[in-house]
Amino acid sequence: MTILDSFRLNGRTALITGSSGGIGLALARALGQAGARVILNGRNVEKLEAAASQLCGEGLVASTSAFDVTDATGVSGAVEAIEADLGPIDVLVNNAGIQIRNPLHEFADADWHTLMRTNLDSAYFVGKAVAQKMIPRRRGKIINVCSVQSELGRPGIAPYTASKGALKMLTKGMAIDWGPYGINVNGLGPGYFKTDLTEKLVADPAFTTWLVGRTPSRRWGDVQELGGAVVFLASEAAGFVNGHILYVDGGVTATL
Repeated sequence: MTILDSFRLNGRTALITGSSGGIGLALARALGQAGARVILNGRNVEKLEAAASQLCGEGLVASTSAFDVTDATGVSGAVEAIEADLGPIDVLVNNAGIQIRNPLHEFADADWHTLMRTNLDSAYFVGKAVAQKMIPRRRGKIINVCSVQSELGRPGIAPYTASKGALKMLTKGMAIDWGPYGINVNGLGPGYFKTDLTEKLVADPAFTTWLVGRTPSRRWGDVQELGGAVVFLASEAAGFVNGHILYVDGGVTATL
């Protein structure tokens, strides 16, 4: 196998949670372009089908699995169904996540629990269910989508920062417990990217000026720029990379 061959994902099946749009769909597209069969996940069936149709129209192999990543029982059943219908899950990308903004002293307890269930519990539920299938096979790649907020804070997003900091450490814990079974668990840490969810921030001149000045690369990121990193972590090229968080952030975490 040449070094370029080691990046190929031909014959692999990848499940990407929260992938009907935005970063999740971009990650699915990159994995598909590298040769993987991708399974898109979300709760909105229509959006999922539209996203899968889009990828198939690009010549990729894509299907869908609609389930709630915060429901442990539902997750277990969905993973069983995927493995029975489509075969082993070789790559899992835990991408599902939300953002709720408010000063911490005004944050609603219900919002705290919603955010933690979506950003942290989901990675535990789906990660464990998939790892239980990977362990007997003694192989597999799990990628948790962390954030620059796994390292850095901003006003009004303390619970989000807490969830992403915890996800970083869960990633390391997964790598420690599952590494002996041939499973690589790593994190992907996006910086600030142009997506539907950040549209208002992109359109805010004050925020964009601050961000561009704060980022050594002096610009917002484009979601396709996450593709190389996720393919690397999902491939044999990263065979000895375990418990690592790969930040793709234009240098934000490198500077004050």
